[in-house]
Amino acid sequence: MNSDAKFWDRAAEKYARSPIKDIKSYEYTLERTRSFLPPHADVLEAGCGTGTTALRLAGSTAHILGTDISAAMIAIARRKLLEPDAPVNVTFEVAALDDESLPEGPFDAVMAFNILHLSRNLDAALAALARRVRPGGLFISKTVCLSDSPYRLLRPVLGLMKLAGKAPHVLFLSRKDLEDRVKAHGFEILETGDFPASPPCHFIVARRMP
Repeated sequence: MNSDAKFWDRAAEKYARSPIKDIKSYEYTLERTRSFLPPHADVLEAGCGTGTTALRLAGSTAHILGTDISAAMIAIARRKLLEPDAPVNVTFEVAALDDESLPEGPFDAVMAFNILHLSRNLDAALAALARRVRPGGLFISKTVCLSDSPYRLLRPVLGLMKLAGKAPHVLFLSRKDLEDRVKAHGFEILETGDFPASPPCHFIVARRMP
């Protein structure tokens, strides 16, 4: 088990109990995502955590497969599937954000919410995700861009916390850099926005070019 999986395994129960910090931005992101998902869509959510978003979006798709590097997170997500009102078109699997682990697909849409800034190799992660999107399909993501906010000053602090095992690996991205990298992997960007605006959690909807 790698260090990232160990970190999120330790954090899983606390993460599951923590309320969503900006519920207005979260709900708006769900609304915009639903507007792009056709009801027949076969969807992959990479970095699904404890499954909340996949479960919330299930009614807008044919099937959602949620994956996460943390087995503890996936265990919590699977427990939610045992609830009486749980949707039946959602499944969860343990998988890292890389070519070897992710299910092959192709999928009509691939989602990656609040995960890309945690990648140790963003271009490799984007390449792996792009290969799972069918031509003409969608890539939908939201990523905190700390380089575009005063939080960039915390980079040394986060580095020390990471060494102490108190913080995960974090990329300090700008919105332009993120968009440029998404486009470099064969996507045409259809919509962007920041929800919330500070620090900017950059929402991107992109279509895979043929």
